[in-house]
Amino acid sequence: MAMTDDLADLQSGTGDNTVAEFATYEEYLDNQITPIDLFYLEDKELARQLVELGYRGSGEPLKREEFEAKKKAAENFRLNKRLATKVLASYGKDLTGFPFLQALAEREEANRSGKLTSIMFIRTFNAKDQEISGYIDYAHRLKTENFEPYFTRTRTLMPRTSDMSFYNWETQTCTSNATPNFQVIADNENGLLFKNKRDRKIINVDPKEPKPGDNTTRSQIVTDEHIQVVIYDHLTRRKT
Repeated sequence: MAMTDDLADLQSGTGDNTVAEFATYEEYLDNQITPIDLFYLEDKELARQLVELGYRGSGEPLKREEFEAKKKAAENFRLNKRLATKVLASYGKDLTGFPFLQALAEREEANRSGKLTSIMFIRTFNAKDQEISGYIDYAHRLKTENFEPYFTRTRTLMPRTSDMSFYNWETQTCTSNATPNFQVIADNENGLLFKNKRDRKIINVDPKEPKPGDNTTRSQIVTDEHIQVVIYDHLTRRKT
């Protein structure tokens, strides 16, 4: 049971990772052999056997199977960490001078992992020079499209009619759509509201409201990328 717990800790990045410094089990044993041991025993292989049996070294030594299991767990953790880093579309991108994209990059990992659900309000001009605005479920967009072109600035992130809310100020086109994370409440006397489907908390996007809701923060992003950008970050409290 103790070994299983250690492996779980190691895979989560919190456990004892000392085995990683040794390439082989023999190196691990050799590290616990002292010059005095070799002087009296005159046999390195015998000294290794004594360490493995617990007669030399400090503490309870790992058996070969335990050492190999910990080595494998450590390697898996490193691989998973590298893969997780590569998944981030913003990784390694120079976003200097683009505060909106910087804000999205700061929130990308949390939205991908489910720690956070962010709603972006964007007011901007489309390709026809029409003013449009909309509320975008960032986590949902991350799962349904490739964001790398946005972070490399080969494409511009714009509201769509398929987003949670969309409005074209010239054509008067207005749409609203639920997402896997949010329900849209459009017919409310307090204006447009969004309900988080996980914890059922309400996010009020009325700028006149002093607080947007429980566990939600409102951030105005000052940027030249669009007319106006506001991000609502909702932290979901999971049941334990």
